[in-house]
Amino acid sequence: MSDKTAAIWWVRKDLRLSDNPALTAAVECGVPVIPVFIRDWQVDALGAAPKWRLEQGLHQLDKSLRDKGSRLTVLSGPSKEVLTDLAKETGAKEVHWNRTYDPEGVERDTAVKSSLEDMGVKGQGHAGHLLFEPWTVETKQGGYYKVYTPFWRAVKSNDISEALSTPGKIPAPDQWPDSQDLSELQLGKAMYRGADVVARFARVGESAAHSRLGAFVASIIEGYDETRDLPWKDGTSNLSENLALGEISPRQCWHAGFRAREDGKAGAETFLKELVWREFAYHLMWHTPQILTENWKSDWDAFPWNTDERKAEVQAWKHGRTGIQFVDAALREMYVTGRMHNRGRMIVASYLCKHLMCHWKIGLKWFEDCLIDWDPASNAMGWQWSAGSGPDATPYFRVFNPVTQLEKFDKDRKYVKRWIAEGRKNPHEDALAYFDAIPKTWGLSPDDNYPDPVVTADKGRQRALDAYENRDF
Repeated sequence: MSDKTAAIWWVRKDLRLSDNPALTAAVECGVPVIPVFIRDWQVDALGAAPKWRLEQGLHQLDKSLRDKGSRLTVLSGPSKEVLTDLAKETGAKEVHWNRTYDPEGVERDTAVKSSLEDMGVKGQGHAGHLLFEPWTVETKQGGYYKVYTPFWRAVKSNDISEALSTPGKIPAPDQWPDSQDLSELQLGKAMYRGADVVARFARVGESAAHSRLGAFVASIIEGYDETRDLPWKDGTSNLSENLALGEISPRQCWHAGFRAREDGKAGAETFLKELVWREFAYHLMWHTPQILTENWKSDWDAFPWNTDERKAEVQAWKHGRTGIQFVDAALREMYVTGRMHNRGRMIVASYLCKHLMCHWKIGLKWFEDCLIDWDPASNAMGWQWSAGSGPDATPYFRVFNPVTQLEKFDKDRKYVKRWIAEGRKNPHEDALAYFDAIPKTWGLSPDDNYPDPVVTADKGRQRALDAYENRDF
């Protein structure tokens, strides 16, 4: 193929054909397009659930490409070497990708671009994962925003360009490069038996994502202000899973929400604010990448959090056996569906960091392994917000009471009954599915007694407040 010319679309977190700037740019080159996914070290570093979900999405993308006479080329190795070798093999003059914004991804992409340009190949990143590039939103003083509300005010009236159409044709080369079989990569291997359970709830691919968005706008967005806080109700868009892998673009979601607001649907603006909350997380990750690994507020380095994951309290939390129903139900929802209701995430995080006095990094790492909608920026900001160490964070002295929160948002215990089996004569099938999803080594059974609280709501709150009041900063 060395006497041919081609354009390469480097597939990352943009598993869609519509509104895909990198794919569109590759097609507009007017030469055969080679979509390629590279299993590099960053893919291998993913947690079990995100990696499994990525594999599912890649299979669906390959199917969509084949419907258009194209296909996904799958290769393994360092991205820089793989892409330069592929460009030489195919005669590609351009390589296009949609940007990532985490520091390691930026470093990788910069090295790839430089290497390609050294051999006379254009390497081009595009804006496809966010509504706004993080460096384009500045305060009046020229800095970055540290608080969400003024960030929202700064961007809410921005003109968001229309989404790009799906290419009518994706030109294929006469001869395809050698490719690995996607299934042979076994990206989902670490999920073990939990994969079959979570698969029943995952909605994979671009078509499924748009169906979700359509159903949300048609039936749910009107009451979104209220229903988004009710964990027992199907009251959210559930699009985090698809946004995380770019099976739908935030621009497509924004325009759907904007039209709903224009149509007078009451909850539409709140939905738009949630999209911008995701943008805010990326804004912070870009400007302060330490948010991923360190306390955003460095004075919290002296706070006496527990960092020992072997402690019985931590294991009880991970197993969904804290004896606090809201916490346990939310964690079990995650093991069965791969996702967790947002209200549940706040309660689960607050209980770990405040009632159990554990470092937010323990929770961040656990979610990174267990969530199919895992997103580096949102995960980090969410945990630091809950712990009190992050930007625009909930004050440490504000401790969610998981008992009163349950009474407020799950008064009839529909959520609890759906996810907790112990002590019930006829447990919900989803509550039983938890025992099929978790590792056998946990040794848990629906016939077990439900545990007493490892730390009660009142005792945990007081312990957290005492630690805060006696802090050394």
